[in-house]
Amino acid sequence: MKRKLAAVMTTALATASGAMYFAMSAFAEEAADAATETQKTANPLLTFVIPLGFFFVVLYFMMIRPQKKREQEQKELQSSVQIGDEVVTTGGIVGIVVRVADDTVVIETGGERTKIRMKNWAIAENISAQERAKAAAPKKKAGLASAAVLDETDKKSKKKKDKDEE
Repeated sequence: MKRKLAAVMTTALATASGAMYFAMSAFAEEAADAATETQKTANPLLTFVIPLGFFFVVLYFMMIRPQKKREQEQKELQSSVQIGDEVVTTGGIVGIVVRVADDTVVIETGGERTKIRMKNWAIAENISAQERAKAAAPKKKAGLASAAVLDETDKKSKKKKDKDEE
């Protein structure tokens, strides 16, 4: 799906840059006719190559680079699987890792503790690793939430003072 999208985007960019080239060259010819005969026209190679190069740079940063980053993160996730981790496969099977080999993993799933042997690339998510990462991450308090707590305690203390004064 993503490759088809990339192919469609590349075709669209090439078509758009070709259209830009022809529009620019037509405009350049009209401008040259209107100007003096001795004036040089713009180099058609530059008017075509610069926009095309710009589109390929944008394509790289918008599609190719993020895809490579996601693939690298997925490989790191698959290589960091340990015994006892709860994982989800690409097929949606949830299980606990029982054995890890070079390129295969055995997971235990279901009420009967069925064991399934699968390839590492079939692991889509490591739930245990995500939970460990959440526990290790420092907890941040929202400024507004903590301010609301302080306001409530201030109100309670004012009410107590008012009752004590009466």
